[in-house]
Amino acid sequence: MADNELTGGARPLRFGVVAPLRTDLPTWRDQVRRIADSGYSTLLMPDVQQWQPAPGPTLAVAATLADLRVGTWVYASPLRMPWSIAWEAHSLSVLTEGRFEMGIGTGRPGIEDELRQLGLPVVTPGERLSQVRDAVMSLRDLDGSDFHTPVVMAVRGPKARALAVELADTVTFTAMPGDSRAEMMRMAADFRGIRNLELALHVPVVGDAVAPFMTRPDTDPAALRAEDSLLVLPSDPTAAIEEVLRRREEGGFSYFVVGANAADALAPVVAELTGN
Repeated sequence: MADNELTGGARPLRFGVVAPLRTDLPTWRDQVRRIADSGYSTLLMPDVQQWQPAPGPTLAVAATLADLRVGTWVYASPLRMPWSIAWEAHSLSVLTEGRFEMGIGTGRPGIEDELRQLGLPVVTPGERLSQVRDAVMSLRDLDGSDFHTPVVMAVRGPKARALAVELADTVTFTAMPGDSRAEMMRMAADFRGIRNLELALHVPVVGDAVAPFMTRPDTDPAALRAEDSLLVLPSDPTAAIEEVLRRREEGGFSYFVVGANAADALAPVVAELTGN
């Protein structure tokens, strides 16, 4: 257990980038290296087959390109059997020498249509949550005493949050466009009152740049700013630094995940706040 989990002290800040392979391979390789050189801690992949190669082999390649952590953001539990998720996650921990983080959740909005297209059963939210539990428990069995693959859980409802209290190393709250800052901060405070682990923020909008693989393409940055939403950060480095520090102080958020289209714009922020 980390010292700050015991004491409640501020956690060091870190930053991740969701960077699916959407270009030719040499351009993506250069992007991965640039992300690492900018001080980002983690290169992340979504779990959407229409966007990219499968996350497992893509992350294994990314880990050979630069000395950074890699992870899923996030596995959708209904898309594969729990043992299959666990096997791939454990394999990535072995192949990256402990630099893999397994992000997992119950699935994004509209996943039911994808399941039908793939010929997979459309299961209830409760069954999806059971799949998450089974995947994490299978991963712990495979890790044994040699590994501890960090688990990042994307949660929202009370049952998902309760499972994260039990199993997760990091938690990100699945936010909706209408969620106010106060609502998200209250959710974070309630969670930290039970267990003070790492809290992550999924930030799909930086300035007016919307990461298409992190939110809906019709997302309105101005509307999010008007709502004081935590789904957006300023593009101005000075303002972004102030906002990141505010979110850590007020809500305990210390891990910020942005899209690859904003990685260069936030590089000065990452350098200032991480010392890289």
